[in-house]
Amino acid sequence: MSRHAVIIGAGVTGLSTAYHLARRSYGRITVIEKGRVGDGASSRAAGIITGLLWSETGIRARKISLDRFRELSDELDGYRFQDVGCLNLFDASSWPERERLLPLYDRLGVKYEILDSAEMAATWPDLVLTGEPIGLYDPLGGYSEPDHYVPALAEGCRKLGVEIREGCMISDFIMDSGRMAGVVAEDERIEADAVVSTVHVWTLKVLESVGLQLPLKSFIHQRYVTAPLPSPARIPAVNANPYGGYIRPHYGQRLLAGIENPAAPEFRVPDRSFRMSTITPPAGLGDAARDNLLPLVPSTGRTEWEIQKAGLLSFSGDGEPVLGPVERFPGLYVGVAFHSGGFAYNPAAGALLAGCVADGSPEIDIGNFSPNRFDPSETDAYNRTLITHEEYNETGLSRRH
Repeated sequence: MSRHAVIIGAGVTGLSTAYHLARRSYGRITVIEKGRVGDGASSRAAGIITGLLWSETGIRARKISLDRFRELSDELDGYRFQDVGCLNLFDASSWPERERLLPLYDRLGVKYEILDSAEMAATWPDLVLTGEPIGLYDPLGGYSEPDHYVPALAEGCRKLGVEIREGCMISDFIMDSGRMAGVVAEDERIEADAVVSTVHVWTLKVLESVGLQLPLKSFIHQRYVTAPLPSPARIPAVNANPYGGYIRPHYGQRLLAGIENPAAPEFRVPDRSFRMSTITPPAGLGDAARDNLLPLVPSTGRTEWEIQKAGLLSFSGDGEPVLGPVERFPGLYVGVAFHSGGFAYNPAAGALLAGCVADGSPEIDIGNFSPNRFDPSETDAYNRTLITHEEYNETGLSRRH
């Protein structure tokens, strides 16, 4: 008898899970999305990826993503991974913490280069850095354009027989003797062998009907795109940590930049019907992004922001993703809280969730990402506390991608 998997959420994690399940010939696959494909954070992402993370599980997962992004460039029509590399910048105070991770990178076979200011200036003449930042260059990194990747991945799913239902909201779950057995959507009972929730910041609202809590915090993040430039900026994707943000090329001869806002208060999704399109960038941050980041590429001149978007980042209590089966409810799987790198994780997240669903054996050990790792009482207390993004960072549990 053919199996049926229901995936809640048609962002990049949900679509990637559907795509990888379909490539495994899992059976019937239905993706349910309350809005349009990619309507949430996926269309508001920077799309930057580096494999130089801070935990072994994260590094192994990003290695999968880097391989899959390149393979997906051949598999998906209209998409190509931009393999320009990723330059991670550090100042003198932040470098020692990252330097301690170099033996881990060596053990896992991760490629990197350590560059000083002169070496970076020689490699990327269009990039002008003030001070004496230290560069940790990931030659396998780069970026994806969400505007190209999301529709290409959705079309790839459809070609493999995946059903994507847009404008369809989950109202309840079907339980059978303690096992997750499907969902109710628009008053229709949809029975399934597996239910995969990939609904990002909506997770607590969607799963509250079955009494499942996870320690999650969300904060507004803003990104900006310039008007077309006189000539292309020849730079890699840059995580410009000492300058408070990131910057990368953008299609149409533009630049895309994002700026941090440590004062951002925790954002709590009011209900399941919440739309991320209702969020706007806080006043003044566009000026900060222009003043802090565009001088790194002086050839931009005095260009203004042509596009401004705001979305939400989601973090778990310990800063690591939440990915895998839920022990309390056999048949339920989650893939959420990818900190500031959800787009970067999505090929690996989809492949790993597909492995869990299809045969219970993802290709790497994801125990450190397990949704079962959290104490329920601590989770409840954590979720009751309101904090700012800066306060979250000060706990030492979060790291920038």
